[in-house]
Amino acid sequence: MTKILIALVALVIAYVAALFWFDHVDHIEKWDWETIDTKYLSFPDGFVWGVASAAHQVEGGHTNNNWARWEQTSYPDGRPHIDRGELCGNACEHWTRYPEDIRLMQELGVKSYRFSVSWDKIMPTPETVDTSALVHYQQVCDSLLAAGISPMVTLHHFSHPIWFEDMGGFEREENTVHFVRFSTLVFNALKGRVKWWCTINEPAVFAVGAYNDGHFPPGKKDPHLAATVLGNLYKAHVAVYKAIKAEDGGAAAQVGIVKNMHKIDPMQSWDVLDRLLAHLVNRGFNGSFISTFTQGEYVFSIPGVVDVRMEIPEAPNTLDFVGLNYYSHNAMDFSIDLDEALQTRMYPGERPTDMSYTMYPEGIYRAIREISAVNKPIIITENGVADSTDAFRGEFIAKYLYAVQKAIADGYDVRGYHYWSLTDNFEWDLGYSMRFGLYRMDFATQQRTLQEGSKVYQRVVQANTK
Repeated sequence: MTKILIALVALVIAYVAALFWFDHVDHIEKWDWETIDTKYLSFPDGFVWGVASAAHQVEGGHTNNNWARWEQTSYPDGRPHIDRGELCGNACEHWTRYPEDIRLMQELGVKSYRFSVSWDKIMPTPETVDTSALVHYQQVCDSLLAAGISPMVTLHHFSHPIWFEDMGGFEREENTVHFVRFSTLVFNALKGRVKWWCTINEPAVFAVGAYNDGHFPPGKKDPHLAATVLGNLYKAHVAVYKAIKAEDGGAAAQVGIVKNMHKIDPMQSWDVLDRLLAHLVNRGFNGSFISTFTQGEYVFSIPGVVDVRMEIPEAPNTLDFVGLNYYSHNAMDFSIDLDEALQTRMYPGERPTDMSYTMYPEGIYRAIREISAVNKPIIITENGVADSTDAFRGEFIAKYLYAVQKAIADGYDVRGYHYWSLTDNFEWDLGYSMRFGLYRMDFATQQRTLQEGSKVYQRVVQANTK
């Protein structure tokens, strides 16, 4: 009886110790918003305010990239790849209406615009370069600079030419040479106009969506392949960073990569199995980025699911800044059934957004805290909310910016913030149903209207801009 009692006590101690360890590794912040004043927000002098977009989502006229083909095809069971069978089509006609959109940025008071360039428009085939497309982006940058807005260019934001997709894309490391060639071409065309460069947007989201979940093109479901693609994307970033720095004017360029730090939390914080599952998934999705850019060791490992490891020794020396995208968190509930265990869930009592996650502003503080491990300046390159009725956009902005303000006050080196997005746009596989825009789009008339909730952002920007 004594031995049994000792064993039970030991188990309890081990259980409690494990919970303390998990909480130490990734403390789950929960603040009392009833006692927090978000009305008056103050940011340091020189803090950069901006908005963000992506080429395929706003420009219109894409017919030659992986997403254009994905939209025209269906899943094996006949379901369209895009919700409601929508096509991106003309999108926001940003390709021709960019002067109008720049005026909207001036109305907000922002001083930075993060946007991506269309690889498929610039290089319609591996052997050809459409110089008119490069001239277009030069004109966009010139117009931004004339308006007092700094351009921040993203080189890969989920879309690439069909010819690159057909040769295996980032599944094959040797294909990286094509991305490097494209990136140096764009850099040399825009280097006198652009200081800030993002190589790849959300590599983990792209790899998981395209090669594990299958809701991004090419729609594969292979965890090992997804982890391999992610490692290859990190290698591609390293190659592009080195290539840009080797170009004339490259030393002055500020080059970084954009990481989405979506948080995975346990459904029950007292359940050690929930915490173990959340920890393992976080270690793959977020921890693999940290280890790559601090130690040069890429490790994506979830026992029984996937184990991919790569040495990328130069990675820690290839960041001038790190771009942080953050939206929310999800809960995971442990189950012996792996598919069931990996389903993400919402917490009761939290405010849902139109996406499959809730409003969780404490998470952006946690994301800043975690990504600060790379010891580089942090620029928030995306943060926003899908709110079709504009019922809580203002609350979202105020609370998330409070969390950013708190992170800065606590010593984290956050240099700027870009709201996603300037206008409603094509939200990838979710089509036009998600309304992230500060300006509501009437896609039939292309009319843009500033939403009431967006005025919270406008007021904060203008109050903190000299």
